[in-house]
Amino acid sequence: MANQKSVMWVVYKMTMAGKYTGINAVCEQSEWDAMELARPGYHTLVRSGITDEGEAERLARGTSGDPVPRKTRDLLSTKPSDSPKSVRE
Repeated sequence: MANQKSVMWVVYKMTMAGKYTGINAVCEQSEWDAMELARPGYHTLVRSGITDEGEAERLARGTSGDPVPRKTRDLLSTKPSDSPKSVRE
């Protein structure tokens, strides 16, 4: 097995054109370090030291992209007794 370099991942909130966007992004720790060195405090760190890229992506995505919960048939159908009464009654 070849010597593998351990890569650490970072999740941060992006700032675009001087305005906080609230959009999360992922990069390698070394890239974050370079961005912080160039513009300290410009972006907001959410979490660092993540060892798995997939975990970092899920954290950055949050609930966006999660499957929509299915509704049960009971919730989708209404009973006749639940429907509004007609005007003619």
